[in-house]
Amino acid sequence: MSQHTESVALVTDERAADALPAATPGRLDLRRLRKVYGTDRSAVPAVRDIDLEIHPGEFLTLLGPSGCGKTTTLRMIAGFETPTAGDLLLDGDAITGVAPNHRPMAMVFQSYALFPHLSVFDNVAYGLRLKKLPSARVREEVETVLTSMNLAPYADRAPHQLSGGQQQRVALARALVMRPKVLLFDEPLSNLDAKLRVQMRGEIRRLQRRLGITTIFVTHDQDEAMTMSDRIVVMNVGVIEQVDTPGEIYRHPASVFVADFIGRANFLDAAVREVGPDVAHITVLGRDWTVPRHPGATGETVPTLLVRPESVRLRPTDATTIGGAAGRMLSSMFYGQSVEYEIETEAGNIVASVADPHEDQTFEPGELVDVSFEAARTWLLPVPGTDAP
Repeated sequence: MSQHTESVALVTDERAADALPAATPGRLDLRRLRKVYGTDRSAVPAVRDIDLEIHPGEFLTLLGPSGCGKTTTLRMIAGFETPTAGDLLLDGDAITGVAPNHRPMAMVFQSYALFPHLSVFDNVAYGLRLKKLPSARVREEVETVLTSMNLAPYADRAPHQLSGGQQQRVALARALVMRPKVLLFDEPLSNLDAKLRVQMRGEIRRLQRRLGITTIFVTHDQDEAMTMSDRIVVMNVGVIEQVDTPGEIYRHPASVFVADFIGRANFLDAAVREVGPDVAHITVLGRDWTVPRHPGATGETVPTLLVRPESVRLRPTDATTIGGAAGRMLSSMFYGQSVEYEIETEAGNIVASVADPHEDQTFEPGELVDVSFEAARTWLLPVPGTDAP
């Protein structure tokens, strides 16, 4: 089966999917969890005393750049890494010293980790057989999962006879058949092509919602995190920068790092005139604005204004040079559903994204334009390590 054909037929048997084996979702608590590699002067802290509560049945994503500690955290939860310090609790019971095969968890790996010498059926049945379940029970549960995952026709095939998407579904079926309290994913979609990746993340999310399994998903892909998660944990150099819903993280990031890592961002120097309980009165691009603010963005810090490209507004202007609100078009890129502009302003270059513009409403490089933004959709942030003079 080609990946093009497969992309429209991933999990289509809804009634069979409702029959998937389920388990009581687990509640996880990470308390001052720490992992250090090496000793003494060569010690490298990969995870730095993180505290995290994962609710039963939620889909939580660990997101961050390479080296941020997200995979190490997942491996400690799974039992593949031993914490240097801290505790792991599942439903209130400590599991820090429990071996991986004795934890009621299942993991789906980036590499699929299928046994090449076993058929699809035997790959999915492997864990149940280790538990010494009766053969009839193994067959019943494996067939239920394979049917629900649209894999029944491939039960006798070897992994190398399957496409990448089919192998990933086999890996997921092998995890689900174990009825885990916690389902773990380690960059599971990174080996798939772009279209199939979008299809698979939708199917994984629908299955997770139907079954209610507590799920922890590791990725560096922002789109995966934003579209699949109940909450996102943004990590950086071993610490948690922010834990919140996708919408809150995008609209109200806790730091400049989070704002820059999630989505695209313009950062504009802002002169603070007055600070209110939840807003600040500032001057940017020669105009006065009232904008929502981070609690740490006060007159005692040097703040920066986060403006997302879709919040920038452009209009023709009579200005003859850049300055104040006037900027000069540097480039434009047409994407069909939107046009993206880069504009030179006195505050630096700004990126603007205009959705579905009419042809006679577009701008050309070299044109001067008036630059503004939707003040209510901006966010004033403190810049780390800066204080107002």
